Amino acid sequence: MGEEAVDLIRLEGEGGSVVLRIVGREGGGVLVGEFLVETPFVRGGLKTWISPEDLRQWQQALDSLDAGRDIAWREGQRAPWLFVDLDEDDDRCQVTIKDHSASLTTVTVTVPLVDAWFDDAYRRLDLVWETWPAEV
Repeated sequence: MGEEAVDLIRLEGEGGSVVLRIVGREGGGVLVGEFLVETPFVRGGLKTWISPEDLRQWQQALDSLDAGRDIAWREGQRAPWLFVDLDEDDDRCQVTIKDHSASLTTVTVTVPLVDAWFDDAYRRLDLVWETWPAEV
C-alpha cells in the first residue's frame, strides 16, 4: 500500500468529526478504510472495506445531500452504515455511524454542513478514484 491515505468523507466542526479515511487496497479492487469519530465524549475508529459500487453509491448520496435530502449510505450491507440528517433550520446536520454487525454501537455527531463542503466532498471522491482506479 504505497499510496497516501485519502479522506473520502470529512464532516467536522466545533465539537466533533466523522472521517472515512481510505488507506489502501486489498485484492479484488476492495479499498481498506477506517471510520474515525471524535466528540468530547466519544473517540474511536472502525475498520471497513469499500467497494467500487460503494463509491458509486457515495456519489449518489452526495447528489441527494446537495439536493437537500437526508441520506442513508450502505444501509442494509454487512458494513458500517452512515446516515446524514439535514437540519432545515440551519447549516448543520446529524451524522450517524452505525456498526450493526460487530460492536453494535451507534454514534451521532452534529456538524456544520455549508455549501462549500460539497465541492470539497466531490473533490475527495474524485481523488479516491484517481488514487485507486477501479480494477477491471
